[in-house]
Amino acid sequence: MLVALAALAWIVASGRSANARAGWVAIALMAVVFVSPLCALSSALFSARVTHHIILIAAVAPLLALAFPLPRLMHPPLVPVVAAHAVIIWLWHAPGPYAWGLSSVPGYWLMQLTLLGSAWLMWRSIFSPLLPTGPALMALVATIGHMGLLGALIVFAPVPLYVVHFATTAAWGLTPLADQQLAGLLMWVLAMIPYLAAGLSLVWSSLRVREPAL
Repeated sequence: MLVALAALAWIVASGRSANARAGWVAIALMAVVFVSPLCALSSALFSARVTHHIILIAAVAPLLALAFPLPRLMHPPLVPVVAAHAVIIWLWHAPGPYAWGLSSVPGYWLMQLTLLGSAWLMWRSIFSPLLPTGPALMALVATIGHMGLLGALIVFAPVPLYVVHFATTAAWGLTPLADQQLAGLLMWVLAMIPYLAAGLSLVWSSLRVREPAL
C-alpha cells in the first residue's frame, strides 16, 4: 500500500492530476485509512470498519474523481453506475461477505478495490460537466437513501450479525450489539454529510452559472 501511495504522490507532484489539492488530500486520507491505527482498529470494531468505508467511498473517492477525472475515458450511463455501487456497498456489509473480506487477504483487497473503484466511477460521473445538475442530484439522493436504509437495518437488528468481531469488542468497552448499532448510526447519519455537501455545491454552482452577467 505504501508503494501505491508513493506512486500516486509522484503522479500528483509531477503535475499530472487535474486538481493537485484534491489529489494530496486524497493521499492523506488514504494514509489514514490504510496506514494509521484506524486500519488496525477496523479489524477489531465493526464501527471502525464502517468509518473506514465511509472515508473511502465518500471522501477519498470524490477527491480522486476531482484529481483524476480522466475525461478521455468513456462515461458509463449514470443509473447502472449508481446501482452497481449500491449493490457493492450492500454486498460487502452483508454478514457473510463481510466476514470473508476480513478473513482473507484477497477478500480484503477485493472489498477495498470494488468499494473505491465503484465510488470513483459514480463521483466521476456526478462531477462531469457533461452531466446536468438534476441527474447528479438524483444520484446523490439515491445513494443517501440506500445507505440510510442499510444503516437503519444494522441499527435495529435485534442480534449481533458480524461474528468476526464477537471476541474483540469487549476490549473497547462495547458489546458486539452496541458496536453494531454504532456502526449503523455512522452509516445512517455521518455518511450522508459528504453527499449533502456535494449536492449543495452542485446547486450553488448551477445557480451561479444561471446568473445574468452585469
